[in-house]
Amino acid sequence: MPIIHNKEGNEFHLYNNKISYIIRELPNRQMGQVYFGKRVRHRESYADMINNSCRPISSNPVAKDPNFSLEFARQEYPAFGTSDFREPAYEIIQRNGSHIMEFVFDSFRIIQGKPETEGLPHSYVENKNEAWTLEICMTDHLTGVKLVMFYSIYENAAVIVRSVRFINTGSETVCLKRAMSMSLDISDSDYEWLQFSGAWGRERTPFIRDLEKSGVTMIESMRGHSSSQHNPFVILKRKNTTEDEGEAFGFNLVYSGNFMTLADSDTFDHLRLMMGINPRNFCWNLEPDTEFQTPEVIITYTRNGLNELSGSIHDFLRSRVARGYWRDRTRPVVLNNWEATGMDFTEESILQIAKKGAEAGIELFVLDDGWFGSRKEESGLGDWFPDRSKLPGGLKGLSEKIHAMGMKFGIWIEPEMGNPDSELYRQHPEYVLRTPSRNKSLGRNQLVLDFSDPEVVEHIFNSLSTAFDGVGIDYIKWDMNASVTECYSAHWPAEKQGEVYHRYMLGVYSLYEKMTAAYPQVLFESCASGGCRFDAGMLYYAPQAWCSDDTDAIERIKIQYGSSYGYPVSSFGAHVSAVPNQQTGRSVSLKTRGNTAFFGAFGYEMDLTKLSDEEFRQVREQIRFVKEYREVLQKGRFYRLGSPFEKDIAAWMSVSDDQKLAIVGVYIIKTNVNMGFRQIKLKGLNPSFDYEINGKEIQGGDILMEYGLTPQIAAEYPKVPYVSPARTIEISGEYDSKIYVLNSDGDSRPQ
Repeated sequence: MPIIHNKEGNEFHLYNNKISYIIRELPNRQMGQVYFGKRVRHRESYADMINNSCRPISSNPVAKDPNFSLEFARQEYPAFGTSDFREPAYEIIQRNGSHIMEFVFDSFRIIQGKPETEGLPHSYVENKNEAWTLEICMTDHLTGVKLVMFYSIYENAAVIVRSVRFINTGSETVCLKRAMSMSLDISDSDYEWLQFSGAWGRERTPFIRDLEKSGVTMIESMRGHSSSQHNPFVILKRKNTTEDEGEAFGFNLVYSGNFMTLADSDTFDHLRLMMGINPRNFCWNLEPDTEFQTPEVIITYTRNGLNELSGSIHDFLRSRVARGYWRDRTRPVVLNNWEATGMDFTEESILQIAKKGAEAGIELFVLDDGWFGSRKEESGLGDWFPDRSKLPGGLKGLSEKIHAMGMKFGIWIEPEMGNPDSELYRQHPEYVLRTPSRNKSLGRNQLVLDFSDPEVVEHIFNSLSTAFDGVGIDYIKWDMNASVTECYSAHWPAEKQGEVYHRYMLGVYSLYEKMTAAYPQVLFESCASGGCRFDAGMLYYAPQAWCSDDTDAIERIKIQYGSSYGYPVSSFGAHVSAVPNQQTGRSVSLKTRGNTAFFGAFGYEMDLTKLSDEEFRQVREQIRFVKEYREVLQKGRFYRLGSPFEKDIAAWMSVSDDQKLAIVGVYIIKTNVNMGFRQIKLKGLNPSFDYEINGKEIQGGDILMEYGLTPQIAAEYPKVPYVSPARTIEISGEYDSKIYVLNSDGDSRPQ
């Protein structure tokens, strides 16, 4: 059993072959943090690892014990006001106005497997033998409120999954003002904070920050969604940690709404990190005989650098958060019509583009926005019935014609929004989030529907299922293009308005649950204006996400590179778009556009009928390449080799599980005249294997990892007559790229 209970001191040791997590009852009977890190041997007692000593002007919650104060104790789920003055994990307001709670140890359970979390996305097991779960129940005896802390450890993952449940067994309603999913107290603050931030079109840029000394470092969202501004994933790393060595923790919130992540460093150099639902504008009325469950946090640990940390996260999200028919399947090659036509199309024009896609080897055609109602840029959103002026045979007629070409058929929806100029709003103005007698802020002339109201969710589900049943839908792209403003629900009374943000998110999850159950073999792709809701919560319902609305290949190198720290490549919707690019105006070669999009759920965002014969030949070759190698591209172990944020050459690679096949991508972001030679050290190969590189040169895995590839770049050589390069130019210059395919027969060479 990978969870051991030491009765003396009420200690719990969660472990597998990679990590140990140890907690212990404190003198005031709440739970304290002892150790989290690399696997250690079990001991009969960890009492000597708890540091207590008398400090000047400290408060002592236990009578006659001047050596114990919560101000200095490492705690599992800390409170404010009972001698700890740092950031609390929870805040509960009682009817008499008091904020003081005293949760003391009550009971525990050790469960084989992992319980499901109703109504929220969560990690899971397929076999109860692969994980164990510890439940620790704490009780505040004055109010009758119980606090249950959940810890799950998996047999083969360097992961601890944490969450919390509040249960009111008392007779009075209390207000839950703060309910973080987890808190981790660390003995020192000598870490750097790595966050992934940006904005629409430049999502998940890595930013390294020094932690505030004697202060709080924080990111958050109050947009009603996880946001492209700050992703709900952060890394704490030692200052000397690199991609290949050093200690780091990863924290991934399985939630898609308002969140907060903070690190509180005190004046004694202790560090507290917590993550969960944003407490601002949050107040959950915990009535008698009801409970509140927080989202999960996946905590990952490594001693071997950020590539290993990311690999652990990728494996876990791909296999134990993502689920369903498409979880383990490679993704089909997609052609989407949005950048080709926008909303200005007819069935005939769509079929012309689709026919060309079929000739190229496309496997799935997606009809984007504009197919429904009286849809224009500012009208029709929410009216989920086909526009017969565009589609005379409806969705079914178009689907049948697409399927007859040998392709699957996909559709775009934006179910959480509506336009003021729509049948939906005219018939149901009460269905939108709107503060009474106040101005309504609109983004793209869109209203946010009140998904905190189950009736609205049911109405949208019925509308969509009426439109889709019997049509033959194979793929659904689920968009969401507006943040929540003027957050007020006519469905709920005044005292429950602080619940609306979270209830909205529960409504979104509810609709996803209904849709995935109704269409179990449909491939869902979450979109959310590109990267505005790219998080682990969405992966539970949709195994891939449209990585960004910015389809410029050079920008996508950065976006996909940053995303790879916390999310698997199989979750990146990555398409080759037309040039000049619609977002940046930049023209990048078709080769580099394809070489970038290979590392993701590959597709095209263009009108293939407008390509030259040579360009179309290149497209067919790209599709052939993806079909041959997508198993390793989408599911192999991914390694970052060179950052586009730090150097003018970026590189990454994916390696098969048996280490016999690897695909390397090298990209020139910027060139200079007479550049120096570049060595790109590879990762994850078998040092004993010989690898054939692009069907030509043979090189040992040890040499490729210790010395590296040395791509020849035109800019290394001045363009003057007397220079004669000794080696063939592989990459011609700025925005060019190169793909290397490494194959081995697996025979080991003598060492």
